[in-house]
This record gives sequence, C-alpha cells and structure tokens, in this order.
Amino acid sequence: MVFMEFFEIIGIIVLLLIIMWVGYSIGRYITKKHFEEEIPTLREEAIKQSRAVLSGQFSEQIAPYLPDFPFNPTEARFIGKPIDFVVFKGMDEKKIEEIVFVEVKSGQSQLSKIEKSLKSAVENKKVSWHEYKVPEEVTKKKV
Repeated sequence: MVFMEFFEIIGIIVLLLIIMWVGYSIGRYITKKHFEEEIPTLREEAIKQSRAVLSGQFSEQIAPYLPDFPFNPTEARFIGKPIDFVVFKGMDEKKIEEIVFVEVKSGQSQLSKIEKSLKSAVENKKVSWHEYKVPEEVTKKKV
C-alpha cells in the first residue's frame, strides 16, 4: 500500500513536469514567432532613432557654418553639454562685448530639463566670474 502511494506521487510529479515542459515549449514557440514578426519593425525603428540622433549631433557641430547662424563662427566654441555653444561676441576684435549661450535644436526636439534650468539661470542673471589660481606646489618642477 505504501509502495502504491509512492508510485502515485512519482506519477503525479512526472505528470506535472510534463505539463510544465509542454507549457514552456508552447510559450517559447509563441514568443519566438512574435519576435520573428517584430524584429524587422524593431530594427527599422532603432535605425530611424539612431539616424535622428546622429543627424541632430551633426547639425549641432556644423550649425555655426550654416548661412542663417546669427553669430560669427570663429567666435563660437562648441561645448556639447549642457549647452552646445558659447559665443564670445567681439573676440575677433580682441574685445569681448557679450557672451551668448547657444543651444542648437533640430526637428521637434525641445530643451531638456537641465537646458531649461541653465536658460533660467542666465535669464535671471545668475552668472558670475571666478578665477582659480593653481597652487605653486603643483606647478613647480621637483628635483
């Protein structure tokens, strides 16, 4: 009698394992079919997104050389983050009259949160000058 119960328990375990394996196989088949159908679309979307990002980065780099850029390209310095350019108006004449922060956008892109905060800081005149002097111990040549 105990021997029969043991075989019943083993049989139930084996049956459960078979059901789990069948469920796993069906799930794997369905998932594989779904992703095989989705892969071309996902790849196309990834390529479009990548091209948009690269196009935006390229546009940022060449912006000072485009005909409608409102500043002298030789006075613009690319920074990249958190702002694209700092323009030192008057630098070519050796007398800087104004400093302009320039953010280049293309397509439907808008200012990021950090760019908005920088714009706000500039507009609220929260801009200052600080000169840092490197300690002599750092610059002296040790013998």
